[in-house]
Amino acid sequence: MVEGVPSEGLTLLWPWLLLLLPLPWLLRKFFPAATGASMQALKVPWFSMMDAPGSGWMKQPVLAIAASMVWVLLLLAAARPQWVGEIENLPISGRDLLLAVDISGSMDTQDMILNGKMVNRLAVVKKVAGEFIQRRKGDRVGLVLFGSRAYLQTPLTFDTQTTSILLDESEIGLAGRETAIGDAIGLAVKRLREDAASERVLILLTDGANTSGEVQPLQAADFAAREGLKIYTVGVGADEMMVRDFFGSRMVNPSADLDEDTLKAIADRTGGAYFRARDAEALARIYRQLDELEPVESDQEAIRPVDELFFWPLSVAFLLALAALVLALQPGMRRGGWPHE
Repeated sequence: MVEGVPSEGLTLLWPWLLLLLPLPWLLRKFFPAATGASMQALKVPWFSMMDAPGSGWMKQPVLAIAASMVWVLLLLAAARPQWVGEIENLPISGRDLLLAVDISGSMDTQDMILNGKMVNRLAVVKKVAGEFIQRRKGDRVGLVLFGSRAYLQTPLTFDTQTTSILLDESEIGLAGRETAIGDAIGLAVKRLREDAASERVLILLTDGANTSGEVQPLQAADFAAREGLKIYTVGVGADEMMVRDFFGSRMVNPSADLDEDTLKAIADRTGGAYFRARDAEALARIYRQLDELEPVESDQEAIRPVDELFFWPLSVAFLLALAALVLALQPGMRRGGWPHE
């Protein structure tokens, strides 16, 4: 994408390079040909093929035309041909949004249904949160993954497609099997505190309680509040799940370890809100609510998509030069074949 491109359609970025088109003709006309004396120290087995009048490969019309076309194509490639598309309006909100996703061992619990199949919690989060990320046109979106420790998977970027892909490629246990909620918030504050966005938002999704890390969640929340970071927390996990054991089947609560009180306190201290996602549909509704709470603003920036096309004339020039070389080496194009020593 390039801003400020004036016209639409096919254009040359450096058209002045085409002024070099007559250069080979000028060199041939105004500079004398090399004399035989200057070539005495250089043995060229195929020199007779170039030296004999009327039999040199440049004396052949087909090869001369091919060489001329190669020169034109090389200059055309050097002039940077581009295809400039229609103006596109990118909404700009001035908002920085980080998504912190729990990838601890408990996210492997299979208590969610997606497309009619029982899947683990992370699979549902990837699907729903990925769609949410792709809707954030105009926001800079980043991704924090956390387990026993937290790390930045994607820095803040307008490239929501890449951020969504990297979320989809995340794996359970990659950051450890425990849950460091406080460290995830602390990392988000560190990444956002020096940015000049008008609004800074963290959406933190977890299915458990803080069991690891160096920073306590509420301490991190107080720090986030002082820095003006708004946190929306989402607790994910079903309330009921049928499990089988030695004595048969029984109903359990797979979300017994979810610390809702702490998640609510984090949201309250930072001006956000807490949401509870017990299934895939509830999680999808939550992210639609977040779209309404943190809408993309209508300010827009005009840009034009630009596709580089230099490789087309460059490729044709290479193939044409290769074909001319093969043709020049044919017996009919040279006098008497290769000399024998």
